[in-house]
Formats: sequence, structure tokens, C-alpha cells
Amino acid sequence: MRLLLLAFCAVLTLAGCAAESVWSTDAEVSRAAYAHDGPPRLTVYTMINNKSGAGAHTALMINGNQRVIFDPAGSFNSLRTLPERNDVLYGITPNVEDVYTRYHARKTFHVRIQRLDVSPELAARAMRLVEDAGPVPNAACSLATSRILGELFPGQVGTSWFPKKTADDFARIPGVTEETLYEYDDDDNSKVLAAWDPARARTQ
Repeated sequence: MRLLLLAFCAVLTLAGCAAESVWSTDAEVSRAAYAHDGPPRLTVYTMINNKSGAGAHTALMINGNQRVIFDPAGSFNSLRTLPERNDVLYGITPNVEDVYTRYHARKTFHVRIQRLDVSPELAARAMRLVEDAGPVPNAACSLATSRILGELFPGQVGTSWFPKKTADDFARIPGVTEETLYEYDDDDNSKVLAAWDPARARTQ
């Protein structure tokens, strides 16, 4: 067991070294910034395997002075269509939010969506925490997100490698609402990104 744990730690160390740093310019971030007219809100996304029931990914959307998605070690922005700073994606319009959820929901995965309205101060703190968190190595999405939620809600959300555990902890916070998104597209979710035209979306 000790050798197994050491090997696991070694893999994580190597993964941490491989985490890619992405840093869009101030002009790119400023140009894309989108302020949603809804209340300050945290939205936790948990992607769950339809066959095994295991959690596969965790992400956090923050609506504060602007709306961003913290997508730690995520693949959504692989085509670099959005300004990004170390796993924080900027310019999260309603269209982008819709594409993000549909990108992850397909015949093999569904998305658990949890929303919590918060104070402007808490949303601002969440923004600072995600901007300081990345880049996140592979397989550490839940760990990174749960650490942030744990700082925002001490004693209520524990640090966890497991996306479903993070979601279950968040669900116990008073005021959290939930919905689940199922879609039945082919498992090749790259088609969602290929069909998405960000320039066209901005004009709609």
C-alpha cells in the first residue's frame, strides 16, 4: 500500500509539472468580459458517467462583477475560442453557458447543475480564489474546486478528489438548487465545439 501511495504521489507530481499555463492579455479579457444581469451566484457543474455513476469532472461558474467559468484541467477551451487565464474562462454569455453544458452532456455522461445565490462580497472572493488557483493538473479538478468551496464555506465543503463527493457536500448548503441535464449525442463531444461559432454567437 505504501508503494502504491508513493507511486500515486509521483504521478501527481509529474502531472503538476505538466499543467499548461495559459494567460490571455488584459485587452482580450476586457473585450470579452460579460456581466450577467442575474444575482451574484455560484454554479457547480459535475459531470457523471451514465454507466458507472462515477464523477468525471467538476467546474465552477461565478457570476459577480462579470461571469466566468473555472474549468480546472478541462478540455472545453481546447480550441482557444475564449480568453483564458490558467483555467478561468472569460466571456461566459448565455450562449457560451449553454454550449458548455451541452458539450459535457452526451450519451455517456450527464451533468449535475447546482446553483446558489450569494452575496456580492462572496462572489468577489470566489473570483479572486479561482484566479489564483490555476493552472490545475489533470485529474485534480475536484480537488481544486473543493478547496475553493471549502474556503468559501468552511466546515461545509470538504477537500476531495471525487467530483460526486464535492457535489454532495455543496448540496447540503442551505439555498442550493439542482437540476440534471441529460442529452444523447454521440460520445465525440468535439462536434459540439466544431459547430459552435463564437463570432456568430456574439451577434445574436
